[in-house]
Amino acid sequence: MNNQGRESIRFTLNGQRYELSREDVESRLADVAPDAIRKHAVRVNGAWFPAIQAFEAATRIPRSEFISHTARRHLAALGFEIAGDIESRTTSTRVSPPLMPPSAPLPATGLCRDVSAPAEHGGEWHTEANVQAALVTALAGDGWRILSVANTATKEHGIDVIASRDGQTAGVEVKGYPSRGYADPARAGEVKRTSPSTQAGHWYSQAVLAAMRLRGKEPQWRSVIALPDFPRYRDLHAETAGSLASAQIEVWWVDRAGAVHRP
Repeated sequence: MNNQGRESIRFTLNGQRYELSREDVESRLADVAPDAIRKHAVRVNGAWFPAIQAFEAATRIPRSEFISHTARRHLAALGFEIAGDIESRTTSTRVSPPLMPPSAPLPATGLCRDVSAPAEHGGEWHTEANVQAALVTALAGDGWRILSVANTATKEHGIDVIASRDGQTAGVEVKGYPSRGYADPARAGEVKRTSPSTQAGHWYSQAVLAAMRLRGKEPQWRSVIALPDFPRYRDLHAETAGSLASAQIEVWWVDRAGAVHRP
């Protein structure tokens, strides 16, 4: 696996700005004993750590202040190998790696090591945050350098993911798929008035507009839309595929297992 990534990243978490380098992660975990791995892991200095433990030790941010996808997203951006439990593609059964001693390697699960598309929001794999996390992990594992990643939790403005490889830069607009309920715990019992299918049409339109703007602003870049693989999005893409191709806008699909399908 090619673990290329950025030498350092800058990010905002809970209103605070941080900078983290690959060297910081490796040095701060050098004398740390890995905890038992239960779900998501990262390999640092040849050892597997729970992703949350590694991110906490590397940044000195208490784990109560971030969620696992945040840890995995930033560690993947630095080029560290991520692993985790997976969803079977033929059944709804969750297939997890067994609990192992910290020194034991986790089983490989393909290009996208962290393929569970984690259930941070009510068990839904298709939230924007989870789709973005799967995308970043897959790109880093495929040799892309992750140049920047927007914070979806704070609705940070700008391009969601910027990555480069082989002299090419890709700007990616990421969308999730709407749910019937609200992610906000205060509105957990409410049902949205707008149906997911209708809202998906709005989100698709927003993604196309963003990709068109990027095409005009950065004509040398690859302009990409990343979407969770749902029939509604497939239908919308079928209706607009010719126009998108003419504008040189690509659509990448993220499936339930977290694999990214690119043309």
